[in-house]
Amino acid sequence: MNGPTEAGLSGAGPSGPGPTGASRAAHRTGPTLDAPDAPGDPATARLLADAARTVDAPDVVIAVSRYGERTVHRGGVAPAGPVPRELLRYELGSASKPFAGLLLARLVAQDRVRYEDRAADLLAPGHPVHPAVRAITLRHLMTHTSGLPALPADFYPQAVPRWSTDPYRGYPADRVVRAFLRARPRHRPGTRWHYSNFGVSVLGHTLAAATGTPWEILLHQQVLGPLGLAATLLRPGPADTDATGHRRDGSPVPALDPGGFTAAGAVRSTPLDLLTFLEAHLARPPGPAPADPAAPADQTLAAALAEVVRPVLRRGWRHGHTHTLTWFRHPSPYGPVLFHAGATLGQQVFLGFRPESGLAIAATATRRVRRGVPFVATAYGLLTETL
Repeated sequence: MNGPTEAGLSGAGPSGPGPTGASRAAHRTGPTLDAPDAPGDPATARLLADAARTVDAPDVVIAVSRYGERTVHRGGVAPAGPVPRELLRYELGSASKPFAGLLLARLVAQDRVRYEDRAADLLAPGHPVHPAVRAITLRHLMTHTSGLPALPADFYPQAVPRWSTDPYRGYPADRVVRAFLRARPRHRPGTRWHYSNFGVSVLGHTLAAATGTPWEILLHQQVLGPLGLAATLLRPGPADTDATGHRRDGSPVPALDPGGFTAAGAVRSTPLDLLTFLEAHLARPPGPAPADPAAPADQTLAAALAEVVRPVLRRGWRHGHTHTLTWFRHPSPYGPVLFHAGATLGQQVFLGFRPESGLAIAATATRRVRRGVPFVATAYGLLTETL
């Protein structure tokens, strides 16, 4: 979650970073202060190091996996701390949403909910709501087609006094639910795409109500635990295990408190866990399937992973933007790429993968870099043009 704007927790904005100029190192900050890179392909390591030098942030990690062979570059413009940068947890902001989408898909595969279930019926059965709210389904909430705004209208007055420090803390879960139940959507559900942190947050509360399980526990049971993401949490971890975000002037930013918007942006993870998450979405290399203890053994998890990479809607000029249940999807010379960016007040993250060529990339930075320093575009270019 970044500052409360329409792009909100998305980092890249509603349309994604776009392909132009993505891989060019146009702005250099000087030498990166980094420890030796993790083992991997030397040519890939050089590309990652060049890309990292374009990012003016205290801590930068770019981690790549190609059919399970990992290359990790860690650097930044600040001296390295006692904990290796790739072992720190970073705030994902809107890059938390793919976790929410995979959880929804798995619950559907388990027949515990359906995509067409109406959220209000699960969240508050019998509660009087506007007809358009009554029509909002779980699919609408996850795909940003519910007609709900980016954030509730009454979010902003409480956020303004702490706009640059902690805008979400004063808007807890019960307020998110009440705002949903009294909402008046601008558009009929399913007819327009409008990026909505509000909608994905409502989805989280709805799934928690439908299963009788708090969101944090539900996500661990259905996604984090089965995929072996032991370092991934939804709240700050022990001392010295979380990366510290920074403002543009270099001052530290307090850890994010997402308030009632947990499903939309509360995940904190290490670059290595993020690679594990992305690798689960990838196709296997050609030839006989190797023994892989990390491969999903549960058929419902495998079904969910297949579901979230399937295109489900097109939007924009000539329907040029394609989306899956939870990922932005663009063409590339190497086949389709799927990605999601995220940002909080002091951190940025990019997650992306090419399913057909077994490539995944997780990039993190501990500063909301200024315009003209293209963190997201650089990571996107590595995914679509360079690697």
